[in-house]
Amino acid sequence: MDWKPEINAAQARITDHIQVTPVMQGNGFGLGYPIEMKLEHMQHTGSFKARGAFNTLLSQKVPASGLVAASGGNHGAAVGYAAHKLGHKARIYVPEMAGPAKISLIRDSGADLQVVPGAYANALEQAQVYEQETGAMQVHAYDAPGTVAGQGTCFAEWQAQGLAADTVIIAVGGGGLIAGAMAWFQGAKKIIAVEPETSCALHAALAAGAPRDVEVSGVAANALGARRIGSICFDLAQQHSQTGTLTSLTVNDAAITAAQTALWRERRLLVEPAGATALAALTSGVYQPEPDEKVAVLLCGGNIAPDPLA
Repeated sequence: MDWKPEINAAQARITDHIQVTPVMQGNGFGLGYPIEMKLEHMQHTGSFKARGAFNTLLSQKVPASGLVAASGGNHGAAVGYAAHKLGHKARIYVPEMAGPAKISLIRDSGADLQVVPGAYANALEQAQVYEQETGAMQVHAYDAPGTVAGQGTCFAEWQAQGLAADTVIIAVGGGGLIAGAMAWFQGAKKIIAVEPETSCALHAALAAGAPRDVEVSGVAANALGARRIGSICFDLAQQHSQTGTLTSLTVNDAAITAAQTALWRERRLLVEPAGATALAALTSGVYQPEPDEKVAVLLCGGNIAPDPLA
């Protein structure tokens, strides 16, 4: 699939509905070298997910039965927000592990919120049943072309803002965001995929040679807790890992929370654990750039729990 035209079309489609998020450059975090960060946690509803949600809703005809989505939290908030802005009804299924802050964010969007026991996979099962029973349009969190193209606009935007890095470091859950990065850069940048050790669907799939179910737990599980990597992401990742333009790494919970703390203390940037996971690869030393390598980090989510100003 030729992704660039799809991403360019998505960017034109959603431009009036999303924020152009800022970029920050400088030294810090005890690294000894400068990094560039894109502050995508400042996007509508606190994550990049609004991009894919708006692209999906604006590129397809929404039936009278409305929309349905399953989410660990951030996707549901984005779909609820986009549906409200565009005048559609939406039902969102989230697992209890999404946590009160994200559940409240979805409820405030006006969506019909359904909280279910278990993890994201359990929410997805119920969303699929609702889709079959009602004819509602499923807005997949990560494994759909419209979602991937929408997330790809983040990197098209970043490139237009002057991204000079050789290497872009991105946290991975179900794979929609990093699939958008691979689809846009097409090997022109080295991409580092970072997952928690206890929620690592992409890392496990690449090791096994095919997507497979993994156990999900840890501090970032309510955002990066996909049980199985998306097929679109896996296909792209397999191609890019074979050419050396994708490296898959994992970090532990302590490294994630340390990076989250460092972002607050050094930059006054308040992000959720998932939003700090990419930086954790650098601050923990799991990824060590070459002396002349320019690196960039995407901060993907800011829906910290509990809400510090609630």
